Formats: sequence, C-alpha cells, structure tokens
Amino acid sequence: MKKKRIVVLLTLLIISIFTIFIFNNNLKTHENINNKNSQDAIKNNKDENFNEEIKEVEKTNLVSYNGWLNIENNTLVNENHEKIMLKGMSTHGIQWYGNLANYSMIKSLRDEWNSNLFRVAMYTEQNGYIENKELKQKLIEIVDNVIKLDMYVIIDWHILSDGDPLIHKEEAKEFFDEISNRYKDYPNVIYEICNEPNGNITWDDNIKPYAIEVIDVIRKNSKNSIIIVGTGTWSQDIDKVSNNKIDDDLVMYALHFYSGTHTEWLRERALNVLNEIPIFVSEWGVSDLSGNNGVYLDEAEKWVNFMNENNISWANWSLSNKDESSALLLPNSDITEIKDEYLSQSGHFIKKAMLE
Repeated sequence: MKKKRIVVLLTLLIISIFTIFIFNNNLKTHENINNKNSQDAIKNNKDENFNEEIKEVEKTNLVSYNGWLNIENNTLVNENHEKIMLKGMSTHGIQWYGNLANYSMIKSLRDEWNSNLFRVAMYTEQNGYIENKELKQKLIEIVDNVIKLDMYVIIDWHILSDGDPLIHKEEAKEFFDEISNRYKDYPNVIYEICNEPNGNITWDDNIKPYAIEVIDVIRKNSKNSIIIVGTGTWSQDIDKVSNNKIDDDLVMYALHFYSGTHTEWLRERALNVLNEIPIFVSEWGVSDLSGNNGVYLDEAEKWVNFMNENNISWANWSLSNKDESSALLLPNSDITEIKDEYLSQSGHFIKKAMLE
C-alpha cells in the first residue's frame, strides 16, 4: 500500500513538472512571436494607423514598397530595379526652424503633396552642431518621425561657413558612426556628408579625402545606404568629379542651384556628366543664391522639367517661415499643417512641382 502511494505521488509530481514545462514553453513562444511582430512593425516603418492614414498618397512612392535604394545607369532604382524619383522639402537650419519639422507638417507633405522625401539640415557652425550638441537629439526626433511616416530622409551634415569639410572631419566621423549604427537597419535613411564645400578647396585635395574617411565609417555600420557627397563651389562643380570618382557604388554627387543665379550654363554642366555620375539635387530654390530676391519661376520651371526628364531626385529649400523668397511659408506663419493660405509664392510653385 505504501509503495502504491509513493508511485501515485511520483506520477502526480511528474505530471505537474511536465505541465509547468509546457506552460512556460508556450509562454516563451508567445513572447517570441510578439517580439518578432514588434520588430517587423518597426522594419516596415509604419505607424499604428498606417493603412488608415494613407488615403490619397500613392503608396508605391513610399519606403514600404521601394525598400533599399540602389543606383543603376546613374539613376536611383528601388529593390525591384524600377526607377524612383524622390521629391521633398529640406528644413532650414533646425537650430532656428526645427519646430516646423514636426510630425503633422511632414505628414501633410506626404498626404497632400505626395512627397516621399524629407531632408534635415543640421548646420555644423552658425550655432549648429559643433557648438550645440543637443541638436543631434532634435535631428533624431525628426528622422524618427519621417521613418514612422514611411518616407525617405536625408541626414544633412550642413557645412557652409566652414567651407572646407576637413575642418570638422573628426566630429563628422564620430557623428556618422553613431547615427549610421542607430539607423543601420532602416532603408529610409540617406546620408549627406558635406552640404556645400566652398572657398579655397578642391575635390581632389579636400572633398574626396574627407568623403573617403567618413564613408568608411558609415559602411562599417550600413553597407546598403545611399550617401550623397557635396561638390565644390557650393555643390556646383560636379564636372570636377567624373575623372576621380569615389569607389563606392552607392554614392551620389550633390548639385545645388537657385533659379535666380544658376541657369542654362549649370544645366549644361549637369547634362554633360549625367552619363558618368549619379546626381542628386539635395538643395534648390526659386530665389537667387542668397535665398532671397526673386522669385524666378520661369527658370525654376526649366529646372523642374530638367529634373523630371532625367529622373533626378530633389529636395527644395526650405521649410521655414523666414522672411525670404525661398521660404515655403509666409513670414512668421505659425502652423502645424500645410495649408494653401499659409504658402508663399515659392510654396505654391513647389506644391505644383511636387505633384507633377
């Protein structure tokens, strides 16, 4: 009798242990599934109400359809080897106008203007990142919002008064190491590593040596991201690049123009190298080169036609309410969504160009 009781107790103990094991295993499996679903949601770059939010916008314009970008025959293509053209706005310096680069504003550009790109201009000098390291957190906030909205985003190391990119090379390497590691799994992110090199510098001696070092840092973290490299004379000297290109198949070269200053001569320069290098117009405006005066819409129309004909992606300067003719918004308008009554003359033109 005693032996029988022991056998029963042992049997019950074994059954209990087995039940606990099965329960924990199921719980672990459930947690793994939840974690995987969460990770998948992040990688799909969709906010919670993604399907409900995108109604009018063309979904094939966005990251979830196009994925990692590539370059074929010197033009941007998506993962399916289809040509893609990115169109969007650039912020002005986020130390001054970062409040306008909010989720609602960028969502308005996506939904109402069919924009698939947003550029975040983080100045290095002029009270920019070099003196003001907290700007990095503002940049991250904006980039994260663009990713949630399923758009592409340019992280712009915006050199300007510091015309030689070598001046802050070490700071650039540290910044891009951290940022490219943070966003290494996101096809949304494009890196622009020197906005407008200028002054007494050359492609061979200053820009390319800088670019090689910074690109090496990014590539340790992200093998598949598009990288834009500025060119000399405020990113106009694209003709100086073709005989000494960077050995990286995912590098594009910046061309910047302002329609009141840069006319047919610069389009001819671009046309002459289109078969040799991939061009990205990461900044342009309807004013003269100062960002003011004008607007010069006839010449801007010629530029828009040129970019459309040659599948050249672009970001317009700028999402700001500054009292200058290149600003998208009327002076001092304090808004969170794009509405026609708040648009400047430039803003009305850019909306039309974006929707073409």
